[in-house]
Amino acid sequence: MKRNVSLFIALTAAFVIMATQLAFVQDKAPVKVTGSQVVTGVVIVHVQKDKKTLDLQCNQGVSSCKALQSGSYLMLELPPNYGMYDCKNVEMYQGDPDKPDDAEKVGSYCLVEK
Repeated sequence: MKRNVSLFIALTAAFVIMATQLAFVQDKAPVKVTGSQVVTGVVIVHVQKDKKTLDLQCNQGVSSCKALQSGSYLMLELPPNYGMYDCKNVEMYQGDPDKPDDAEKVGSYCLVEK
């Protein structure tokens, strides 16, 4: 009986771990940065994603906070409660959209949808 309970616990734990990992698999979506500005210590990056205008914000001086130049990037939306800000967190990458795993991370931001 103890063996069956131990096996059940082990299988349940394995399932929970696998399901958690699958939930965190996200795609890096292509976006276009249209400009950046710094306003009183906050970096604001203006982004176009699927004809939708978004703003990304981060605190100037943080190592992962950069004003991005206009151009094409990849954006990864992080799951809830991940990232450094108390909001919907995203990471920005620069690289080939056809090879998103090779893209280089250029910053972490808070997503503000308009």
